[in-house]
Amino acid sequence: MAQAEKKGGLLWKSSASKKPLKEKVVLMYDEIFMTEDPSKCSPRFWEELFLMKVNLEYLESKLESLDGEELMKIKDNINCLFQHCIQALGEEHPIRVVNALQTLCALIRGVHQKNKSTSGFDIINMLMGFDKAELCMKNLMESLDSLLCAEGSESLKSLCLKLLLCLVTVTDNISQNTILEYVMINSIFEAILQILSNPPSRREHGYDAVVLLALLVNYRKYESVNPYIVKLSIVDDEATLNVSNQQYKDKEEEHQSGFFSALTNMVGSMFIADADEKISVQTNEAILLALYEAVHLNRNFITVLAQSHPEMGLVTVPISPIPTTPVTPLGTTPPSSDVISSAELPLDADVQTSNLLITFLKYSSIVMQDTKDEHRLHSGKLCLIILTCIAEDQYANAFLHDDNVNFRVNLHRMPMRHRKKAADKNLPCRPLVCAVLDLMVEFIVTHMMKEFPMDLYVRCIQIVHKLLCYQKKCRVRLHYTWRELWSALINLLKFLMSNETVLLAKHNIFTVALLVVNLFNMFITYGDTFLPTPSSYDELYYEIIRMHQNFDNLYSMVLRLSTNAGQWKEPASKVTHALVNIRAIINHFNPKIESYAAVNHISQLSEEQVLEVVRSNYDTLTLKLQDGLDQYERYSEQHKEAAFFKELVRSISINVRRNLAFNTLSQEVLLKEFSTIS
Repeated sequence: MAQAEKKGGLLWKSSASKKPLKEKVVLMYDEIFMTEDPSKCSPRFWEELFLMKVNLEYLESKLESLDGEELMKIKDNINCLFQHCIQALGEEHPIRVVNALQTLCALIRGVHQKNKSTSGFDIINMLMGFDKAELCMKNLMESLDSLLCAEGSESLKSLCLKLLLCLVTVTDNISQNTILEYVMINSIFEAILQILSNPPSRREHGYDAVVLLALLVNYRKYESVNPYIVKLSIVDDEATLNVSNQQYKDKEEEHQSGFFSALTNMVGSMFIADADEKISVQTNEAILLALYEAVHLNRNFITVLAQSHPEMGLVTVPISPIPTTPVTPLGTTPPSSDVISSAELPLDADVQTSNLLITFLKYSSIVMQDTKDEHRLHSGKLCLIILTCIAEDQYANAFLHDDNVNFRVNLHRMPMRHRKKAADKNLPCRPLVCAVLDLMVEFIVTHMMKEFPMDLYVRCIQIVHKLLCYQKKCRVRLHYTWRELWSALINLLKFLMSNETVLLAKHNIFTVALLVVNLFNMFITYGDTFLPTPSSYDELYYEIIRMHQNFDNLYSMVLRLSTNAGQWKEPASKVTHALVNIRAIINHFNPKIESYAAVNHISQLSEEQVLEVVRSNYDTLTLKLQDGLDQYERYSEQHKEAAFFKELVRSISINVRRNLAFNTLSQEVLLKEFSTIS
């Protein structure tokens, strides 16, 4: 008997005739693509269709092969297929439900592909018909909600989430996807939350659920009331914790319940270390976006940032690791959970607790090392935006600066020729704000290059300023090596001056220069209220005097440009005015230091001798009071960052769509799972 082999829905006989035989489901699809109602001749047509294994490839390609006019001719049959798919979702027979879900995915994708052509017909009308669209989508969303919340098959839940991701990402710009209006009206927020509140469910579906929520939150977020934004902003994770705790008494599970904890695990899983301890990380914009939305929209989440997770990363396998294939870094199909082992998530020596903030700071320290790649640049920017929101929050600041809660945070430092590799074991236990400052200093020191990431530098210095404003306001005397920050800032000024011509061709470098000078003004004016000791204040003056040549050169540069009538006149003059107190310090102390050296016949003074001159001459120093040094403009997404987030969500949407896989479930696997089927 001749053997048959299958190619694209056709069965080819290996006999001499080579006449193809179509499989039954393909013949049924062909009937749908006729103008006649297929159930006229075969009353059980729709019943039988959903018992057949879906041929996604054939169905999608068939839809794509038709032009707009041809598709309109079979609109009634397409509408009928769509409605019967929704009806099949309510069936008890799970194979029917799976086939209906996969068929819906193919229909939505195929019809949307056609919309890219010039025909311009309306997608909602094509899929459902205008008159039935509202009821159709209501029934669809209710069915998906029921399937996601039921205790049944994990494969069905997985397909439901993939269908929703398909629905959300069919257009590059999700705000142009009109079908999402129905997803707003018929919210599935609670279903997503339930998946994330249940540890076993979250292990299976957490990644897709978080990505879906991050995308839904960004649908027309500035144009109308988005219910997902409203609901996310008022989530109290305790309620979610309580629901979960009734079912899971195990302490390990209690630590990891709720939407916020799902994010905790996922951010934690973004670390991948290989054997020789070189650290690489996949940027994952979708999870970072979800983390940002939680931090930005929900003040309750700030408290979760600070919660300790005993041995987090030491014993816990990440819930949903991100894809590790470099070609598709932003996909939504996570690999198996054995990709990242607990050994690959090292915590700092001797520390048995961690929290999301520590994990996030470590992740940021890796992502921000390399900003030449566009995805990493976006991720680095998003990390700094998240830190900006944290630095503005009163509760977060209270935790960051709490002297009674200390951590060792081993940030990743870029290898540089002029500095030694830090010995990790010698890291001191300090309040977490020290790690944030270390991260900012590390960025400042390591990104002085011709392709100057100006925007990231501005954010970085603003974060430091916001932390100083909190310290000044609450009189927090932080024991930190401030000299490292001062040195980094002065070297940054030196770099800006050395590369003035190249940088001014692309950037207004006076924005950064003004921020740096005003940070020094903050220390000069208010340092006595937040620097740890009087000697720290003396060291500030010592650094300014020691590096006076850089401030003198900066003054010469801005004076030159502010006296010309060019485009930099106004920004340069602002820096000129801001330098008044720094110049007063230099002009006051330098002659006294030279006089001290001459009287004592010393060619080169030691640091202690300079400090002695400084301490004995404070009383004759006159400084001007500068207004607004401890004020800042609060972060505003809509007015400043809308374009960035629109592009970011577009990038995520494209990548999610590219990596969606609907046909990964073989019929054998399903039959095994649905063992109740006769």
